[in-house]
Amino acid sequence: MTNKSIFLTVLILLSITLAHSQDSFDFENPSAPYYNAMTTAVPFLMISPDSRGAGMGDIGVASSADINSQHYNAAKYVFSKSKFGISMSYTPWLAELVNDIDLAYVCGFVKLTDMDAIAFSLRYFSLGSIQFTDYFGYNIGPERTPHEFAIDASYSRKFSDHFSMSLTPRFIYSNLASDVVVTGVEMKPGTAIAADLGMFYEQDFDSQSFENQTFRAGVCFSNIGNKISYTDGSINKDFLPTNLRIGLSYTMDIDKYNKWSFLGEVGKLLVPTNPVKKVNELGTPITNPDGSYVYYGNGMNPKDISTFQGILRSFYDSPGGFNEEMREIVFAVGTEYVYNDLFSIRLGTFFENQYKGDRKFGEVGVGLKYNVFIIDVSYLVTFTNRNPLANTLRFSLSFDFESFYAKDIKRQGKK
Repeated sequence: MTNKSIFLTVLILLSITLAHSQDSFDFENPSAPYYNAMTTAVPFLMISPDSRGAGMGDIGVASSADINSQHYNAAKYVFSKSKFGISMSYTPWLAELVNDIDLAYVCGFVKLTDMDAIAFSLRYFSLGSIQFTDYFGYNIGPERTPHEFAIDASYSRKFSDHFSMSLTPRFIYSNLASDVVVTGVEMKPGTAIAADLGMFYEQDFDSQSFENQTFRAGVCFSNIGNKISYTDGSINKDFLPTNLRIGLSYTMDIDKYNKWSFLGEVGKLLVPTNPVKKVNELGTPITNPDGSYVYYGNGMNPKDISTFQGILRSFYDSPGGFNEEMREIVFAVGTEYVYNDLFSIRLGTFFENQYKGDRKFGEVGVGLKYNVFIIDVSYLVTFTNRNPLANTLRFSLSFDFESFYAKDIKRQGKK
């Protein structure tokens, strides 16, 4: 088995099972930190697919509207200055180890009126080629090409001059180990239906220091949907990465040509925390009369929890109580400088608690616009050794038809 095969096998197993890092849990002091990273199926849905949001620390729920708003908060589309646009993005994955794992993303939108907009997106995550082997290293069938994709469409509408909402239904397909037999069970592609619900607020105002300023706020519940399974009739179904993101941003026009934005965002996975089994004096797990395990605190077997139960329990079921719930919140801050709407420079940082995954990284990005063409590039520098995008460039090419929309408005004004 090659190094890549070993790595991808581990990745696949981690993608379809919940981690239980409970060995270090301190029953005498439950609030003490312990390693208990949260995992879900189809984690590719959480990857920021475009270079603008990536360059600001994976931020976008409350940034100004752009073509790739579908991933962050589709409610922003109705505040776009453009009539329609389309974007294509490419993200190498684990580029320092392999050269055939990547995420491709296509997104487009159309403003139907000043009050309504529709959008679509397609993301495709390829894990390259892999040769599965058995315990003794013998090949299991031909090489396979594990892959996942999600396709969605959104409708957004303004409910006032400053507030909008959106709904984004999504179809998810995950083919990680189709037809491979694992512990006597044949693996199947997993499918799921999910949806995002977004809300967005934008308000312009003036002050003595700067005439043109904008405050924005956004909230998005993403990937609310059914559990996903990789076997027929399996009770071992895994949660989608249902997520809550809340963000704020402030933009000031320094002068006619210079604009500067500051953004902040928090997020939390809305799935159950991995439970901790109660143990007796000998360290043996305690069981109920029916043979099921007894869990500490509010913990439950994830198999017995529905999607909506998981969302509600995600706020109070951590074995470590309130302290652990707070450790599950991720933070990101970013900034963007724009010159004459032609050139952009971006900076951002992202922070996740060390006991919940330890993703800590900084990102830089630049953007260039010429006529209807926009090129965005971002680069990630990790502060730990645990990021598959470390030292990786991401690219986005967009076609923004703002000038066409401006001409259309001008013609309507003359009539």
